[in-house]
Amino acid sequence: MKKWVLAVPSFLVAGVAALPVLTCPLCWPLYAGLLSSLGLGFVNYTPYLLPITAILLAVSLFPLGWKAGQRRGYWPLAAGLAATVLILGGRFYLDTAWIFYAGVVLLLAASVWNIWPKSKSCPACVDEI
Repeated sequence: MKKWVLAVPSFLVAGVAALPVLTCPLCWPLYAGLLSSLGLGFVNYTPYLLPITAILLAVSLFPLGWKAGQRRGYWPLAAGLAATVLILGGRFYLDTAWIFYAGVVLLLAASVWNIWPKSKSCPACVDEI
């Protein structure tokens, strides 16, 4: 599996979580067109936004924990869990934009951190015991 594929769920979560909660009337035609192109028509999606976001966040955490011991350890997963709390809390409970966006940035940073290749140390630079 390509390493960049592991970061795709994080970008999906960032897109879905950024959906407005019907507070932006300029966005309504965009979403109506998008949903109509999928055959759904204009439906009220707000009751489903929290569960869909939570499911996609869980999907984005899976690559951070999968074979974590072989890559960067469990720190990217811990950062992803913290980002999940910030995203859900900032978006649905506190309704604070800066907490939500901090969570999105942290989740994207955790994904990039997870797929960043490890540097191979020079044998001459390693301390000999």
